[in-house]
Amino acid sequence: MKTQVHNEGELQEIKVKIEKKVAQDLEIMSKNSGIKVEDIVVIALKRFRASHNDYMKTVQIYE
Repeated sequence: MKTQVHNEGELQEIKVKIEKKVAQDLEIMSKNSGIKVEDIVVIALKRFRASHNDYMKTVQIYE
C-alpha cells in the first residue's frame, strides 16, 4: 500500500474541522507509516465511499 499512488490527478483543497485526537492520531500514523497525512485521509475517504456507495445516489432537488 505504501507504494500505491492514492492522491493523483487534479487536486482540490478542502477545509474541515475534526476532533483534535483524530488529527493527532493522523499525525502519529503518518510518522509511523511514512505515508503523508493527506494520503491517509484520501485512503480513508475512498474506503468510506466504497462501503457507503448508496450515499452517491443521485438526489433530485425540487423547487
